[in-house]
Amino acid sequence: MSLAAIVILAFAMSTDAFAVAIAMGSQRANVLLKDALKVGLLFGIIEGVTPLVGFALGSIAASYVESWDHWIAFVLLGGLGIRMIIEGCGEPDAEADDPARPFWLLALTGFATSIDAMVVGVSLAFADTGILWPALAIGLATLTMVTLGLLIGRRIGAVVGKRAEIFGGLVLIAVGSVTLYEHLQ
Repeated sequence: MSLAAIVILAFAMSTDAFAVAIAMGSQRANVLLKDALKVGLLFGIIEGVTPLVGFALGSIAASYVESWDHWIAFVLLGGLGIRMIIEGCGEPDAEADDPARPFWLLALTGFATSIDAMVVGVSLAFADTGILWPALAIGLATLTMVTLGLLIGRRIGAVVGKRAEIFGGLVLIAVGSVTLYEHLQ
């Protein structure tokens, strides 16, 4: 695999996480760079590990993962989106400006946006291509894009207002729906 192909693949795999990060950042009035880097690192690690897992599964789970990845992403992102919309319709709470989210929710969101990277790992196993450099590149691209997405989303949040969580939920549902639509076509 050429360096250019690895870079293009890495950024393509990080686009879902970038969109989700913008939505998450838009919910908060204050996102510090260190907090954005922490979330970016979590997403980057998850997104970098999933192609390794996919590669390891190889032909054993290929047909199962490829036939269900879009449904898994749709259900996880849709469920998280609905939860965010419900919370956005509720009364603002004292923790609304706290950029820290529960670890399990961040990890689940990171996993939901990385399922396609697992399929890439499976595909690379079939192509008998190395996985280390693509996995590292995917992780680094996702770290960068999620960090930037949170910081960009923070700026959007000031414009959108306190109900930005509804917007974030709609974005998650849209990302899950687009993933499902693209795989069903």
